[in-house]
Amino acid sequence: MKQIAIGTRDSKLALWQAQWVKDFLTSYYSDVDFILIPMKTKGDKILDIPLPKIGDKGLFTMELEQGLLSGEVDMAVHSLKDLPTELPEGLEISTYCQRQDFRDVFLSKEGLRLNDLPDGSVIGTSSLRRKTQLQYYRPDLAFMDLRGNLETRWRKLQESSAMMGIVLAAAGVIRLGWEDRITEYLPENIVLPAVGQGVIAIEIASHRSDIKELLQPLNHAPTELAVRAERSFLRSLEGGCQVPIGALATVNNGTISLKGNITSLDSKVILETTEEGSDPEIVGEEAASKMKLLGAEELLADIRQQMNLERRV
Repeated sequence: MKQIAIGTRDSKLALWQAQWVKDFLTSYYSDVDFILIPMKTKGDKILDIPLPKIGDKGLFTMELEQGLLSGEVDMAVHSLKDLPTELPEGLEISTYCQRQDFRDVFLSKEGLRLNDLPDGSVIGTSSLRRKTQLQYYRPDLAFMDLRGNLETRWRKLQESSAMMGIVLAAAGVIRLGWEDRITEYLPENIVLPAVGQGVIAIEIASHRSDIKELLQPLNHAPTELAVRAERSFLRSLEGGCQVPIGALATVNNGTISLKGNITSLDSKVILETTEEGSDPEIVGEEAASKMKLLGAEELLADIRQQMNLERRV
């Protein structure tokens, strides 16, 4: 029987996602043996440093991509929001699985919704995007850096005397069966999601046409159009996974509608734009061009300078 190796991070959520892909493929190809190859990435190993201080190039993907290039694995399963917009030479995203919930969710220790939190309440998150957008909405909130897998973050919330709640991606919480822990789904007008949030993506070596063909039944065309527009937007702004940029595209009758924003690190400025069209790359580029007219390049330069200074501290 032919054997196909699936690379994945070794967190509970990543393994769930890889197992979901494996189960789908196994049901589709009864003559192929799919096996999981768990790996620990740099981002999984360094848990005592805030993400913006580490940098984001391949933070949660590099080891899996090395496995693809060496042939150790035949495909790698990722949360799309972890994948940089520029992939290593010789690699490509072959498959965009159907998007689940794109929103962020608030998990409160005392069951209080975001608007009901007392002034000065502390929220746990490792994401500058979440922090800056939430602080723009509620300037009185304070934030505590929170790293680790979802189970670790939930445990830290329970153990902390300071944190009132944490913010996570809805899709991951739902995939782990934690819906009963969700206090509130955060609407996009308060927190615009990360590029690609809620999407499982599969990366392969570009020359592996056999694997690309095998994965075709998993690809969801509307999701692909939407997230390609989001990634084009991020790429055109030269923003990385840790820069506070949000984006969300939807597809209706072939028309892609994209919303995007950038928030300053002090949460006092937020730039927003929208764009529509049929070509995902062009939609993303045009939205980024609109952002640049609003002053995005200057804002992003200031953000990067501040982040670089913080990394040196």
